[in-house]
Amino acid sequence: MGHHHHHGHDHGHHHHQPANYGFAFGFGITLNVIFILIEVIYGILSDSLALLADAGHNLSDVLGLVIAWIAVWLGKKAPTAKRTYGFKKSSILAALFNAVFLLVAIGAIAWEAIQRFSSPAPVAGKTVIIVALIGIVINTVTALLFMSGRKNDLNIRGAYLHMMADAVVSLGVVISGFIMLWSGWQWIDPLVSLIIAIVIFLGTWGLLSESLNLSLDAVPNGIDVDKIRSYLKNLPTVIEVHDLHVWGMSTTEPALTVHLVRSEITDNDQLLQQLTKELHDHFGIEHTTIQIEKGTFDCAQAPVDTI
Repeated sequence: MGHHHHHGHDHGHHHHQPANYGFAFGFGITLNVIFILIEVIYGILSDSLALLADAGHNLSDVLGLVIAWIAVWLGKKAPTAKRTYGFKKSSILAALFNAVFLLVAIGAIAWEAIQRFSSPAPVAGKTVIIVALIGIVINTVTALLFMSGRKNDLNIRGAYLHMMADAVVSLGVVISGFIMLWSGWQWIDPLVSLIIAIVIFLGTWGLLSESLNLSLDAVPNGIDVDKIRSYLKNLPTVIEVHDLHVWGMSTTEPALTVHLVRSEITDNDQLLQQLTKELHDHFGIEHTTIQIEKGTFDCAQAPVDTI
């Protein structure tokens, strides 16, 4: 009963988050689609390959946002008889996909830049600079909408990084465009592109490693299993702690299962209620499953772990 109450309280606390991001996703996707159409039209009219390439890059961003949004929506779907956890894990897959996606984009930028050192493209015209400036505004505004959630949710962080990466790319286009118009140095453009690729790579690395870890059921960042273990071990009447597992059910919900061997089991219900609350409040565990076994002090010497 205590357990149910705790879950109900949790849901309220989570529900309020994704709701704001619905607007962020919708707004970001709409703005970017309009921007892509403008880039395609101007790219064709001004015969600018740079603009068409940037439109393609922005399209990949919209795709990234759509994937993250679908994951947030799927994560809210109720569990079914077949999917007892619902689709919570989709948020982890989306974050992983977005990280891989960003890495591919970085590779493409770097490859293009290296090739341009040997055969420089013509100087970016004024049109390109103007369009890139619009790009900075749109992508920065969208990124700021996701900024608050980037610490707590890996999936939102993926969306945030995608938008920031784009704003930085556009900024690079503007800077190199001005320098080239002023000095005529063709190599500035590929140099700036390479620097940008490195910056985005550094930002994406954390997202990639964390989402890969979560998809392999590793302990989510910011959770200290040793601390949890010693907290459980130090509970009165607990003789032994084994089969302790902590993993992410989604990008925001860590789950824990553990077996506790106790010398006294008359007050199991109170203990379970207390543990669920403590593990949630102090260690950030959203979903707790505890199995309690009766043991004596002699028994504790036996290798319980082989069960």
